[in-house]
Amino acid sequence: MTTTMSNLPNDLLEEIVSRVPLKSMRKVRLTCKKWNALFKSRSFTKMNIGKEEEASKELGETRMIVMMDYNVYLMGIIVNENPSIESLGKLTCLHDSEQVKISQVFHCEGLLLCILKVDNTKIVVWNPYLGQTRWIQTGKHYHASGWVTLNVYNYALGYENNSENRSLKILRFTNDFRYHFPKNVALWYEIYDFDTDLWTTLDVSPHWRIISNCGISLKGNTYWGAVELNASAHHIICFDFTIGRFGPLLPLPFKAWRSDFAPLSSVREEKIAALFQAREKIEIWITTKIDAKNVSWSKFVTLFIPYLDQNLSYKSFFIDEEKKVVVVFDNERKVRHNTIFIIGEAGCLRKLELGEPVDKNCWPLVCSYVPSIVQIKQHNGGQKKKQSD
Repeated sequence: MTTTMSNLPNDLLEEIVSRVPLKSMRKVRLTCKKWNALFKSRSFTKMNIGKEEEASKELGETRMIVMMDYNVYLMGIIVNENPSIESLGKLTCLHDSEQVKISQVFHCEGLLLCILKVDNTKIVVWNPYLGQTRWIQTGKHYHASGWVTLNVYNYALGYENNSENRSLKILRFTNDFRYHFPKNVALWYEIYDFDTDLWTTLDVSPHWRIISNCGISLKGNTYWGAVELNASAHHIICFDFTIGRFGPLLPLPFKAWRSDFAPLSSVREEKIAALFQAREKIEIWITTKIDAKNVSWSKFVTLFIPYLDQNLSYKSFFIDEEKKVVVVFDNERKVRHNTIFIIGEAGCLRKLELGEPVDKNCWPLVCSYVPSIVQIKQHNGGQKKKQSD
C-alpha cells in the first residue's frame, strides 16, 4: 500500500510542511482541508513561527508589514554592508472575494486592523498568519453642518491588559482638527468590544489634538503624537484600553513643529522610538520607560543627512538598535518613486527604490511584524448589533 502525505503521522507531517518556503504557504493551505487545519493547530503554528524567527535571525533579516498602493505586503529587510529588501508576498485573505483595497493599516501584536479605501461602513481585523478575519460594521458620523466626515477617522487596535484572554477592542474617533474647524470642531469617540459586538460612545473632552496619522501599539495600548490646544509644544498621548481612557500628555525629549518629526515607531513591541529633524540633523530617541502616565527617553543616535526631505509628517520608519541604523520609507515626488533610505552614523548606507506608486497620494507605511497565534473571536451567532447611543 502506497503511503501518501495525508496518511503520515501528524508530527511528521508538521515537520515536513514547516519546511515549505513562506511564499508557498498559501498554496499548501489550499491543497486540502486537512492541510489547512494543520496550519491552525497550536502545535504546528508554534513550531513554524519559531523556525521562521530562527531563519530570519540567521539572515539578519527584519520582517515588516508594508502598505503600498492600497495593498499590504510582508517584506524582509536586511541591513548589512550590502542592504537589501525582498517582498515575501502580498498578504491576502483565504477567499479572493474578500480581497479589497486598504487605505490604512494598524498593527497590534500580529493582528492587523485594516480600513477600506472606498467603503467606510465596515472595517476588518485580520490575522494574516492564521488567515482569520472579522468584519465589523461601523456607523457614520456627521458634522454639525451636515457634512459627512469621511476619511477623518482615527483608529487603534488594542486589548485589556488585565484579562487572560486579552479581550480585543477598537478605538475610533473623529479628528476634525485636521480640516481646520477650530470654532466648531466635531469630536466623536467610540470603542468597539469584540466580546459584546457593540460600539459604545466615550465621554472625552480633550484639551489636546492628535497629530499622528497612525498610532503605535505597545502592550495593548496605543500612543500618538499630540499637541495641547493653543500651544506649539509637542507631546505623546496614550489610550489605555484596560480602563477605556486617554492618559495625560507625556513629554517628548525635543521641541518640534509637526513637520519636524515623523510618526512614532515601535522597537520590538517593547519600546517607542521618536525621530526629530532640524535641517540636516536627525535625532532618534528611544523610551527607557513608558506607560499610560509616565515616560523617560534616551538618545539613540544623531545623524547628519543633508538631502532628506524635511517634511516628515507622512513618513514612517523603524530602527535597528544593534547596528544603530534607521530605515525611512518615503514617497519621493520629484522622481515619483517609493523609496527606502537606510541611514547609519556614517550617512546614507543605501537608497532602495520600491517602484513608482499607482497613486502618488498613497504614502508607504511600515510597521514591525511577528506572526501571531491569537484566535480572532467571531461574532456571537452571526447577529449584527446596533451601535449604542
